[in-house]
Amino acid sequence: MRPIQMVDLKAQYQSIKKTVDTAILDCIESGAFINGPQVKNFKAHLEDYLAVDTVIPCANGTDALQIALMGLGLQPGDEVIVPTFTYVATAEVIGLLQLTPVMVDVDPDTFNVTAALIEPLITNKTKAIVPVHLFGQSADMEPILALAKKHKLYVVEDNAQAIGADYTFSDGRVEKTGTLGDIGTTSFYPSKNLGAYGDGGAIFTQNEGLGKHLQMIASHGQNKRYYHQCIGVNSRLDSIQAAVLDIKLVQLDAYAAARQAVAAVYDQAFESIEGVQTPVRQHNSTHVFHQYTLKVPADKRAALQVYLKGKGIPSMIYYPVPLNEQEAFKGIIDTSKRSFPVTEQLCQEVLSLPIHTEMDAEQLAFITTTFCAFFE
Repeated sequence: MRPIQMVDLKAQYQSIKKTVDTAILDCIESGAFINGPQVKNFKAHLEDYLAVDTVIPCANGTDALQIALMGLGLQPGDEVIVPTFTYVATAEVIGLLQLTPVMVDVDPDTFNVTAALIEPLITNKTKAIVPVHLFGQSADMEPILALAKKHKLYVVEDNAQAIGADYTFSDGRVEKTGTLGDIGTTSFYPSKNLGAYGDGGAIFTQNEGLGKHLQMIASHGQNKRYYHQCIGVNSRLDSIQAAVLDIKLVQLDAYAAARQAVAAVYDQAFESIEGVQTPVRQHNSTHVFHQYTLKVPADKRAALQVYLKGKGIPSMIYYPVPLNEQEAFKGIIDTSKRSFPVTEQLCQEVLSLPIHTEMDAEQLAFITTTFCAFFE
């Protein structure tokens, strides 16, 4: 049996090796390493895939979030609502721009924020909501968008873990996550569902004017070389990464199907284990399974991880510490009078198992049998 990895990027590469190698060599031979035709092609193809007006490739997912918030013209002290159960980058950029992150708890089943949890936190200082489509499925966006419209708030989607997921509105419309709010952002970190062979990210919007402004910010605030209209940053996707991503984009739906097949095997194997909760699917979102994240009894999680590791099965805890308890946010936020019971519980119970596009039946049988044996 092949060694089991959380994400097997080498095996995935082997399946597209010839095409990738040719594309990378073509890029090197062209000498167009920055803003080459590969970037323009990938941008156009991603716009088509997402059915979105504008895609702005950039250097990484954190930059994408920062540029998105810069593009909204927010002022120091403005409040931005963000889940406390997510990766630090989502809230980090809020603090970096001297905005105020307002932490919100999450749903215990989907791990995502909901409109009902957000609404009590809205004040006259609130300017934006940043829902995270965690682990591969959409937050319930229709009520969040209605809430944002009611209170005249911007919505910036953190879609780093759910690119390719579909959200279905009550009227039957189906749209891709990342295209639902004012701005969507994503990461192309190598382990993402659409991952580069280095770093990368992108910003999406259906607003053509806003798209031009965001593009300008990402390029030193210029819309013409050496003519700078605003303070910007230097954030761009290099041509080699765009070439790799363009190849993988064609496979993205197949990659999602492969991950969903793995998740189905896990579901069936674990559904009857007492105290273990398999991932809950939201009725109006597909799940592309960036992670397969279970809830296990808190008092057994550490021993389970040690047991799995001893059998050659990796696992990860996303995330062990709530954002509101991170040292980085002390002095920026005051949550002393608020509680986050769901997040605190999740940080003690969640465990993610290996899931990727190249898992085979032998590996899955070994993982499921081994996992189940721990609870016998």
